[in-house]
Amino acid sequence: MLEKLGCEVDTAENGAEAIDRHASGAYAMVLMDRRMPVLDGYQAAARLPERERASGRHTPIIAMTANDETRDRDRCLAAGMDGFLAKPILTDDLRSTVERWPSAPRRAPSTPRSS
Repeated sequence: MLEKLGCEVDTAENGAEAIDRHASGAYAMVLMDRRMPVLDGYQAAARLPERERASGRHTPIIAMTANDETRDRDRCLAAGMDGFLAKPILTDDLRSTVERWPSAPRRAPSTPRSS
């Protein structure tokens, strides 16, 4: 779906890899699944801003979760994520999320889908 929206996409197998990929490139956005091996989405989201402080930049982190409950949304936002997408992801919701934080080049690391 991201590629159809004109985004270049990188993927990571786990939260630690997502952090490493983020450090090695300029990304417009990170789509962060809450449930990942090694580091979960909450842990990874907390570490990304630590790395960005020195550069003064901010990459929006969008939570991806199968739960669309208020407490899940609140926990994601409290962990430092900037937005929230509930699965199944709808193209219109993804488009509005991508357009909310315009940046060039469009490059969005994503993580494997899990429940």
